Amino acid sequence: LLAAINGHLKAQGMLISKGTMVDATIIHAPSSTKNAAGGRDPEMHQTKKGKQWYFGMKIHVGADVDSGAVHTVEVTAANEADITVLPKLLRPEDEVIFADAGYASDEYKRGSRKLGLRWCVQDKRKPGHELSSSQKKRNRKQCSIRARVEHVFRVIKRQFGFTKTRYRGLAKNAAQVNMLVGLANLYMLRGRLGTL
Repeated sequence: LLAAINGHLKAQGMLISKGTMVDATIIHAPSSTKNAAGGRDPEMHQTKKGKQWYFGMKIHVGADVDSGAVHTVEVTAANEADITVLPKLLRPEDEVIFADAGYASDEYKRGSRKLGLRWCVQDKRKPGHELSSSQKKRNRKQCSIRARVEHVFRVIKRQFGFTKTRYRGLAKNAAQVNMLVGLANLYMLRGRLGTL
């Protein structure tokens, strides 16, 4: 469904920029063991974000810079690091990457430059060191573009109410996520589609 929707959007002149914004969000899974198996879902894991622990899965998305529509989706357990999924979220024709500080990596930065990709990932503050004024200015400038990738998560969680997994295992939940992302693309671009 997502591929069919994105094919339609591409035919309408959307999803054709050469830039990708990437981000991830956590979707909770029931942590209760009061079920027939007497255990939690073995494919879901817990992770710590800030000082809070979460149990569930992660949705990783790659979205088009111009339209904001998602072109690539990956679903993993919540403990999967965002940076490890980054290569799967990029398209071969991409020339620029926008991401938050969770994707900061000197190794990936050097690798992207070798591939001719512009690395627009926010600088991360190192323990005991503040960001320089030029780094803060650069982060603010890139944040105005990168923040648009969050819109798809708002639509999925608020408009569609998908804040908790419905099924056991990643495969069924991934199928539902792909459907919701496709519908979110249509929802977010409904104004532009209506004028065509």
